[in-house]
Amino acid sequence: MGETYSIIEASKILSVSTETLRRWDRDGKLKANRNPENNYRYYHVEQLESMSVSDLFTAYNQKSSVVPMRAYKSIELFAGAGGMALGMEKAGFRHTLLNDFDRYATDTLKKNRPQWNVIHGDVSQIDFKPYKDKIDLLTGGFPCQTFSYAGKKMGMEDTRGTLFYEFARALKESQPKVFLAENVKGLFSHDKGRTLQTMVEVFESMGYEVLSPRVLKAIHYQVPQKRERLFIIGIKKEYASAVSFVWPTGSSKIYTLKDALKKGDLFDTDVQVSPGQEYPEKKKKILDLIPPGGYWRDLPIDLQKEYMMKSFYLGGGKTGIARRISWDEPSLTLTCSPAQKQTERCHPDETRPFQVREYARIQTFPDQWKFEGSMTQQYKQIGNAVPVNLAYALGTSLVGLLNEIEKIKNAKV
Repeated sequence: MGETYSIIEASKILSVSTETLRRWDRDGKLKANRNPENNYRYYHVEQLESMSVSDLFTAYNQKSSVVPMRAYKSIELFAGAGGMALGMEKAGFRHTLLNDFDRYATDTLKKNRPQWNVIHGDVSQIDFKPYKDKIDLLTGGFPCQTFSYAGKKMGMEDTRGTLFYEFARALKESQPKVFLAENVKGLFSHDKGRTLQTMVEVFESMGYEVLSPRVLKAIHYQVPQKRERLFIIGIKKEYASAVSFVWPTGSSKIYTLKDALKKGDLFDTDVQVSPGQEYPEKKKKILDLIPPGGYWRDLPIDLQKEYMMKSFYLGGGKTGIARRISWDEPSLTLTCSPAQKQTERCHPDETRPFQVREYARIQTFPDQWKFEGSMTQQYKQIGNAVPVNLAYALGTSLVGLLNEIEKIKNAKV
């Protein structure tokens, strides 16, 4: 036998959760070996290779055609400008309700999809009970808020007043078969991990098996941007033991800024000229000196000190400051304000921030998707969005999961 891998390593290779591997072990689908000293599971490389060439490994690849067995219905909270919703729609979901508190974001959704049921306003005022057992998927990216306390067993009521509570309430009232929550990568360490632990405990108390939360890198899912997001997926316990969720398989091809802004695999034309912010004259003079792919350390030492001030003497690379993106690399993570200090994302050839339509393409929004509100509001909507292609990859995997659940339901009829 060749190399061996731990259960965590095997889960990453096969793009499935460790819970799924344990289930496969119990069911005899992929039997693990046991270390006699500590009884830990491990796998031989030959075992993983035999799985990776099977339909199990490829069925949920975002490039595959996973067709919904019926029209799966979803509710999305904190929908923003529609990055997640667009990807899920492309995967085959039909949105029953979308909500956001941002007036400009909901105006964007209504303008582009007048047939969607878009509700603007406070999520706490929405009654989700009429949707009970009529929804297949609940999604949402609620803000990360602290509500954990050391030594205290947290329940749903202890999170009252937070937007997480409203997501949990929507889940409790609508009872979808599956939920998908997304958040910043920092949620892993937020409040020393207690915040995420509390969320998982609340979801589990409501009858859902929660898979190990996973950070996905957008560059692996046909997104020309180094963006990372944390995703939490839960499956109703009545189905969880009989189905397997397979995380979307990442592509080996990395798309660059050129792929985003020029005609190619991602878009049929070069990006159109659109409104965009400008740098103040002082900053422009600094960025004029930065080469494509460079940042503040490419300045003369006296200008480094002048521009960075006290930060010059602190540790860390701070590679996002005074950064000019090159054509041959993915963009750094877009922010809500393209010209603010420390998050400069300068155009490769021209000394300016990316324009609105360039921003949208880097997030893989289609060119026909129009954003409402002022230019500042449009940047904010785009910067906050889940990249459309990343959402599509996840949506495809979720359709595959719901197809498995549908087969179980049909078999009982």
